[in-house]
Amino acid sequence: MLKIFLIAVFGITLLHASLTDYKSQADILQLSQERYWHLLLHMVNGESEIDDPKFFLAPDGKTNAKSELEATLNALLNETNFDDNSTACKFPARKAWLKEKLQIDDFADVTCKKYDETLQKLNPKSVTLVYPSAHINSITSMFGHTLLRINSGYNSRLLSYAVNYAAEIESKKTNLFMSATKGLSGGFAGSYSLLPYYEKLKEYRDVEQRDVWEYDLNLNEMEVLTMFMHYWELQNTKSDYYFFTENCSYNMLWLLEIARPSIELRKHFNYDVIPLETVHAAQEENIIENINYRASRRTILLKYEELLSDLYIHMPKDIVDSKIDLNKIVEDETIVIEQKRYILEASIELLEYSFAKNSITEEKYQSLFDDLIQARTTLGAGEKLMIPTPKNPIESHRALRISTGIGSRDNESIGFLGIRPAYHDLEDNHYGFLRGTQIEFLSLQLAYTKQKVSVEEATIFSIASLAQRSEFFDNFSWRTKVGWDKEYDSTQQANFITTIGAGYSWGNELGLVYIMADPLFYSNDKIVTAIGNSIGLIFDTYSFMNTNLEVTKRWYDTGEEQWLTKISQNFRVSQSLQLKLKYDYNEKYYLEQKEKTETFKAMLHYYF
Repeated sequence: MLKIFLIAVFGITLLHASLTDYKSQADILQLSQERYWHLLLHMVNGESEIDDPKFFLAPDGKTNAKSELEATLNALLNETNFDDNSTACKFPARKAWLKEKLQIDDFADVTCKKYDETLQKLNPKSVTLVYPSAHINSITSMFGHTLLRINSGYNSRLLSYAVNYAAEIESKKTNLFMSATKGLSGGFAGSYSLLPYYEKLKEYRDVEQRDVWEYDLNLNEMEVLTMFMHYWELQNTKSDYYFFTENCSYNMLWLLEIARPSIELRKHFNYDVIPLETVHAAQEENIIENINYRASRRTILLKYEELLSDLYIHMPKDIVDSKIDLNKIVEDETIVIEQKRYILEASIELLEYSFAKNSITEEKYQSLFDDLIQARTTLGAGEKLMIPTPKNPIESHRALRISTGIGSRDNESIGFLGIRPAYHDLEDNHYGFLRGTQIEFLSLQLAYTKQKVSVEEATIFSIASLAQRSEFFDNFSWRTKVGWDKEYDSTQQANFITTIGAGYSWGNELGLVYIMADPLFYSNDKIVTAIGNSIGLIFDTYSFMNTNLEVTKRWYDTGEEQWLTKISQNFRVSQSLQLKLKYDYNEKYYLEQKEKTETFKAMLHYYF
């Protein structure tokens, strides 16, 4: 008995001595100050961005890197659990790094069953940065999204798993205003998750009508394993989610820097993190090696609309709505076989889309799907549907824009200076962007003459979604703006405006046309309300230029009426440089007198 006691005391003494030695060695090497340790803690300026206490082993670990390192060493060298609840199983990336740095060979043996099973299931070999493009009718998704796909050894990438970061939002209990407020103020909790990639594709590509771009990264197998180890440490933690900063895309950057510490992706961002900009950052860090495009179901159905004859374009919708007997189409000898194939293939795509949107019951879906597949099989193989790859978003203009220009207003020379942090408007060249979308924040344009400098326009936010209607999609268009402009009166002072409107748009390969009704409020020394009706045209068939025209008639509660006309011609000189020529015609009122104002502008936009 005494012998066992002495052995135990001796063991504890050795362990204590070993722990003391490792802590001393860590101090000498200043491990707590190393960049990689701060990456593991998600620490910025001395404080971790992880807000969940479960992530820290020291009481002050969130703000004290040294304390957290010592607590981690202590926990790893004094394991009391030897299964999935052990420190080694919860923090495999920390353990691996400390083992390498301190040459530790006396960690306790533990069995990490869940970790090992997940690792075996993933079989990580490489990683892909996935960018689902903007969702044309969703404010929260108009910036796009990014996630990471961990590619396995399987032949099909669809069988791989994706690491995602998202805010936890209860959509039934949260309205649009509340979502925006919480998203801006960190009112939502964000968390990492690991899901089958095909499920994420179904959500983005099939339900939300978003094209998906996949950027394969040149991380090696060991780097991908390290990234997964760190994901494992984060999987059950929650942090405050901020729409513009600590968002989905920003939190993917931590994982990539953990995988390869020599890249510093987060340094590319200061005030906001836009998903597409993270793809640009990955390109600048030279980690993208291959690019793949997956068309959304919306894009596929729009292609079938091009291929179907006007005589038959209504048939897929009628089939899904059970208004046409499927067999009659197959047996109709007046319909050429290629058109029959297109009709049935489009019907299958439309049926899948309707089911994904919960527009039909599962019973009806399964019955009609089986009938359509059987009918299509009888028609033999046809030509493969060719979806042209659109312009790569990585070749689009950047988010931050500065502007300078000259012009005239009522025969007086005038200069312009502007800045816009984010990120795209309808008059920008839409190369690489989703057509008909606009989202601007905190835009400012100044006008100056020899006499004075004034605010030409200041935008808190301006969002537009011109979702084109078609045979298969009954989309409506909408837009909203909050800020200041000079469109109301001729006092040369910008007035505060709030507006939100709705309408419809239609488009083809040449461009799109839209009509909108916009209730609005102006505020200067009093509040003035109005309703505006607009008709607009965007001609964008050429990738190097686009032409915008909009004519608006407004009726004010003061009895005044106003015509406004805007014409702009934009040229894409390069990815970073665009030239805009613009003409504005406004009828303005001042002291009950109508005045006509004409403004000509030649603007140079630089994006970076």
